[in-house]
Amino acid sequence: MTQAETIKPTDVAAPADEPLLQVSNIEVIYNHVILVLKGVSLSVPKGGITALLGGNGAGKTTTLKSISNLLHSERGEVTKGRIIYRGEPIYGLNPTELVQKGVIQVMEGRHCFEHLTVEENLMTGAYTRRSSRGEIEADLDKVYTYFPRLKERRKSQAGYTSGGEQQMVAIGRALMSRPETILLDEPSMGLAPQLVEEIFNIVKSLNEKEGATFLLAEQNTNVALRFAHYGYILESGRVVMDGPAAELLENPDVKEFYLGVSDEGRKSFRDVRSYRRRKRWLS
Repeated sequence: MTQAETIKPTDVAAPADEPLLQVSNIEVIYNHVILVLKGVSLSVPKGGITALLGGNGAGKTTTLKSISNLLHSERGEVTKGRIIYRGEPIYGLNPTELVQKGVIQVMEGRHCFEHLTVEENLMTGAYTRRSSRGEIEADLDKVYTYFPRLKERRKSQAGYTSGGEQQMVAIGRALMSRPETILLDEPSMGLAPQLVEEIFNIVKSLNEKEGATFLLAEQNTNVALRFAHYGYILESGRVVMDGPAAELLENPDVKEFYLGVSDEGRKSFRDVRSYRRRKRWLS
């Protein structure tokens, strides 16, 4: 039995097949010249965990920023296609309006306010809400339930916490806005495998217990497909394959080109470096 054959998806229940977020044939250009996304389409069902997979430069982060309208700060713009949330176009709304609609992005790189304490960081997530102090404190307690380590470090400056704790702060701060949909960008980046597993287990719990919908961009194909319900694989700004996560995890092309394992066993990068000429989905 090869290593790939031992990889099994977690026991996740499939969400109802109700599209909450739809991205239809979008193109993104930076600096009026550089075409980054070339007709990307995807659908995120309500209550699902959808994975956006691919290597560095595939277009994952750009896709998330297109949805959350964070492209303009990088001189990028959507020049074609539609982005629909709950049946309404959302491209052009500012990030604050999107948060109020229930869509929030957790940025790549574990962004937090380093000079503020962990708890102060979390409280900034409730800034746009019109809720009573009691409701906000109840949500803070809920965040501490999912992230008990943050409760222990709540008085510490965020800049002096570990990378894993800062990732928890970023996700916890997003939860304080009571989002319906969370766009999670590279949650495993720079974290030890044990912490990656912990973060994804929390994502799974939030999905199952709180009904949160996730669209997560991730290079770690193995862990993402074990926790997701559905996956899209991007290459050079295009969706080249999609399907239920369990099926993608067992797909021989995905095993070979993204897990580094084929039916003959593990392969080195040198063995598969010509994969772009041989991928079945590009032939």
